[in-house]
Amino acid sequence: MTTIGSSMASQPVVFTTQTQYPLPTQKFMIPISWKRYQLSQLVNKALSMDKPVPFDFLVRGELLHTTLSEWCAENGVGEEETLEIEYIESVMPPQKVSDFPHEDWVSAVSCQIPGHFLTASYDGQIRVFDYSKNLISTTMAHTAPITSLSVISVDDSTFTVATSSQDLTAQITQITLGASPSSKMLTSLHLHTAPVSSVSSNLAGTNLLTSSWDGLIGFWDTSIPSSDEVPEPVLNERDRKKRRKIEASAKPMRKAPLLVLKSHSARVSKVRFARDETKAVSCGFDSTVRMWNTEYGVCEHTINAAEKPFLDFALVPDGTSALAVSTDRTMTMYDLRTSPTSLSVSIATFQHTATPSCVAACESNSHQVVTGAYDGVVRVWDVRSTKGAVASFKAWEGKKKVLSVDWRRGVVGVAGEGGLEVWRVGEEAS
Repeated sequence: MTTIGSSMASQPVVFTTQTQYPLPTQKFMIPISWKRYQLSQLVNKALSMDKPVPFDFLVRGELLHTTLSEWCAENGVGEEETLEIEYIESVMPPQKVSDFPHEDWVSAVSCQIPGHFLTASYDGQIRVFDYSKNLISTTMAHTAPITSLSVISVDDSTFTVATSSQDLTAQITQITLGASPSSKMLTSLHLHTAPVSSVSSNLAGTNLLTSSWDGLIGFWDTSIPSSDEVPEPVLNERDRKKRRKIEASAKPMRKAPLLVLKSHSARVSKVRFARDETKAVSCGFDSTVRMWNTEYGVCEHTINAAEKPFLDFALVPDGTSALAVSTDRTMTMYDLRTSPTSLSVSIATFQHTATPSCVAACESNSHQVVTGAYDGVVRVWDVRSTKGAVASFKAWEGKKKVLSVDWRRGVVGVAGEGGLEVWRVGEEAS
């Protein structure tokens, strides 16, 4: 046992970690007046670190924000009881990198393509920016606000993307950069009779999923049909003018889904492929998270939540859990490995002070996610601690809604009422 500061009251502690900086197993006697900073100094000294690494500390699933004495008093822990404390790498304070003003609300952002940011807006346009804030491509894709954007494939300077819209369609668009940037709508996806809320591609770029306020989910391939698979409706003069504006070059062929997934009883907010891409996960206003078999088009399991209309969800990198945000101002984690015959129970719930509208998982850290909310605040969470966000920052001036977040390679793209902001959060993955 290592005793530190023996002249003052101490608490027996054992440290654990899942980081790359493990300590040998031993018991420490820690002064009860210590807080996070002193504990972090101790771990660094015990590890003989050349360059200090800041750590945070989890005690029974709660981040330590007070002294050990205050925590023990609040939780009824006696002086003789040994505490197991897990240390994790601290999230450095987020730093704003740049902003990209837009003429209309930005409903979707993708940081997936290195060197570029893609946005989709309420004005129906897809925009591509480089890291130097240059607008290098603009494509009019829809006649109504775009609701989401998904990258299908990247081939050098040619991007193929899918978008969904309140105009009841989704689109596949090819964008080519270079000296003379160009874009071409390859096909439009027709199934839904209400606004299409989301579109998502699988990793191979061979299939798409769409969700809609009509309660349906569409499963599609990304091949381009040679002729219309869905007949074109008769348009009034106003709609014909809008369509002509978009289809000034060539009219994209109208594509039909391979399968229609039916089980939700209200609006479907979001659908994504699971890690096993023969499966899909969705959430909706019927307060459910559903797991689907995309080969047979059937709902295999439903997680029911009481009065939680879900707006968005993210999958943790290993695919075992989903974090769903709801209009009841919470984010809830659910285990997707639950047996279809067992009762679905949430793993953890994270409280917000305003409605969280969007959520994205960190690629390089399976314990971290970021949420955006209607109060304009972006919060970074460690899912091992439900007591509060590990970091937060305000996007834009005033109370402007955040509608979309994406977290890649240590940067978070924040899209919403104020346009696009880019923040450095965490370290860039090597």
